[in-house]
Amino acid sequence: MGRTRRAHRRGRSAPGQQPGSGFSARSAPTGVTRPPSVPNSAQEASAPGSFPLSRWARQTPRVTTGTSSGRRGASGGAEPGPVRRWVLGARPRTLPAAVVPVAVGIACAVGEGHGLSAWRMVAALVVSLALQVATNYANDYSDGVRGTDSAGRVGPLRLVASGLASPRHVKLAALAAFGVAGLAGLALAVVVGWELLLVGAACMAAGWFYTGGPRPYGYAGLGELFVFAFFGLVATAGTTYVLVERVTGLAVAAAVPVGFLVTAILVVNNLRDIPTDAATGKRTLAVRLGDRRTRGLYVALVTATFVAVPIVAGLGERPLGALSLAALVIARRPVTVVLSGAKGPALIPVLGGTGRLHLVFGLLFAFGVLVSGALGN
Repeated sequence: MGRTRRAHRRGRSAPGQQPGSGFSARSAPTGVTRPPSVPNSAQEASAPGSFPLSRWARQTPRVTTGTSSGRRGASGGAEPGPVRRWVLGARPRTLPAAVVPVAVGIACAVGEGHGLSAWRMVAALVVSLALQVATNYANDYSDGVRGTDSAGRVGPLRLVASGLASPRHVKLAALAAFGVAGLAGLALAVVVGWELLLVGAACMAAGWFYTGGPRPYGYAGLGELFVFAFFGLVATAGTTYVLVERVTGLAVAAAVPVGFLVTAILVVNNLRDIPTDAATGKRTLAVRLGDRRTRGLYVALVTATFVAVPIVAGLGERPLGALSLAALVIARRPVTVVLSGAKGPALIPVLGGTGRLHLVFGLLFAFGVLVSGALGN
């Protein structure tokens, strides 16, 4: 009996230890911090700069070391391979935000009395996509080295913060993507005008200094303003400019609803991140406005998008642009969730829904404007 009791005492787990595991819950491996609890219903979503991209990113603990060999997710799943991690780090779900303004800009150029150049269209698209990817990598690098990508952050895979890539390599990836955008922009500047180099330089600076540099404007509450300017006005009107070599009133007007929706994506992204951004000193517009007013801003931007459509379609003599009003069906769900007071991971589907709304709206708008221009009315 005594031997049995001693064996029983030896088999008992220490406090905080799983039976038979030999691993204490109070002594996690060096460099790994436990992620906060996330509801199983949380889904990844798509947004400029903050679109959650993989189930792995939800499940794995944050790793603070610079190497990644042999690490596994908390659920036992393997981490992304060398290629996949860079694809995820580029945040491919944000890319529609770069495609829509180019599509609308091309549509605005139709019917302007110019034979449109296919290679210029492709070059404009390459510039927009490369700038988006470059900005995503630059954001990952800057937030990672600054320490504002906290372990409790809800969002896409971050290469630097997770330890899947070194800051130097992520910075080089950002510079490489900026280089691709620069080369395509240079080709356009040669045939269109050297003024495009100034516009391109401004776009690159906006991409880098969003979270980079000593005074990132994204931390000063100016992110939404710059997104509206560059992913709305500049990208849309700029595409039309490289095709017809002048700024048209239609292109500027059409850029407004496009800019409203892409800004709404950033607004709901920052609404989701208010707690972690406030804790790390990242004073986004959402942090400054507070939860309630940020929700109001989101609804106002979505509403203003659809209010602007008949004005642009009518005054611009492109009546079929009103086809984009059909996207109101998609707008209902994300607006309802935002008004319900959803927070944190519950806003991830809203982020994805707003991204889809932007894509569907933009393609319908571009199609309607293009057909009206081709028909001459």
